[in-house]
Amino acid sequence: MLALASLMKQDGLLAQDGPVGSLAPRVPQFAPRARSVIFLFMSGGPSHVDLFDYKPELDRLAGQPIPESFGTFKTRRAVAKNKLMPSRWPFRKHGESGMEISDALPHLASCADELCLLRGCYGDSVTHPESVYLMNTGSILMGRPSLGAWAAYGLGTENQDMPAYVVLPDPAGWVKGGAPAWGNGYLPATYQGTILRGGETPILHLNNPPGVAASQQRRTLDLINSLNREPGPAGDEDSELGARIAAYELAFRMQTSAQDVVDVRKETDATKKLYGLDNRVTQEFGLRCLLARRMVERGVRFVQLYCGDMNGWDGHADVEGNHGKLCAASDKPVAGLLKDLRSRGLLDDTLVIWGGEFGRTPMTEGSNGRDHNPHGFSLWMAGGGVQGGRVIGATDAVGLRAAEDKTHVHDVHATILHLLGIDHTKLTFRHQGRAQRLTDVAGTVIQKALA
Repeated sequence: MLALASLMKQDGLLAQDGPVGSLAPRVPQFAPRARSVIFLFMSGGPSHVDLFDYKPELDRLAGQPIPESFGTFKTRRAVAKNKLMPSRWPFRKHGESGMEISDALPHLASCADELCLLRGCYGDSVTHPESVYLMNTGSILMGRPSLGAWAAYGLGTENQDMPAYVVLPDPAGWVKGGAPAWGNGYLPATYQGTILRGGETPILHLNNPPGVAASQQRRTLDLINSLNREPGPAGDEDSELGARIAAYELAFRMQTSAQDVVDVRKETDATKKLYGLDNRVTQEFGLRCLLARRMVERGVRFVQLYCGDMNGWDGHADVEGNHGKLCAASDKPVAGLLKDLRSRGLLDDTLVIWGGEFGRTPMTEGSNGRDHNPHGFSLWMAGGGVQGGRVIGATDAVGLRAAEDKTHVHDVHATILHLLGIDHTKLTFRHQGRAQRLTDVAGTVIQKALA
């Protein structure tokens, strides 16, 4: 029996530690390096050649069309024959690693030795919604479970008073593609991302109406749950009813716990300053970064922050002005998050990810913008078992295509799950007659990224 159980575990055939739809903590498939994830999603597509991928050849060829030797490639707005534009900021080497980072990110540059920079990333679509879905769900198609939902399904949460997966959207507007980016897809509804905001109402309609005491709310909830269970057992693994019952219970517990998470008044002035809460330019994103730290500190499994409204980093015109504004708002908070996690001993088991849906072209759009570029872009990870101060992969001489140690989005997802103690090929859910998974039939763990 022991031998059979061991073999079945290796093949992913053992039952879950708790029922599907449950947020009870589950044992990882193998020893994890990360306990939780903070995904900083730069909505709109930040320009790698202006931020993380210095190309001297791009400077040398500036003002000329891209040489024919680079071949043909797909762009969204027919910019392939436009002139090449050099990086809008100087690059400098930072840290003991000598990692080259743009002057647009001076605070993050001080954390260079924490970063594992992937310069050879690539995706499958030149348009925003499809690329947002790919980076968030592993598919360009709408309706698949998101990365955070898969993490919650595989591992549950360590805090039963908070959701396993929390999303902090940009208050200026949602990412292109909208809520499916953090949806549960065909997984039970329990695993979808829960929207949380700063301020006195972290979750809309969570608080009791005036005059309704907690004891009365508890009795109401018990009555609703008993009526919900009358038609039959709620243990049906695919039951939306079971998920609704669990959601009612979680919402009741969150009426106290969520308020505690978003109350940053007890944080020191030094901590608030570290995140930029003392500056109107950085205070909004800084607060959300601070909330992310407070959530992983309290056992939330997956936290996703969106930086930028519907257009965000989409610098089709004046990429320098567009990126300059967003870098000013996010650079110090992101660096503050990394430094704060490190000082509290949380970075070793918290995986931080920074990236958007794609990069931008080395040639111009108009006079001073850049078009979408899924063929080659940068993304970085820090903490949670990755090797800091390391650069993996490269684009070609002008930053157009991934050229060395190419990293598809499926590989990034496989690596994230691996760091959480999950074999991406064995985290599956039966749907439409097959065992579905986040990485579909692709994905390879990026071994060079592992510490």
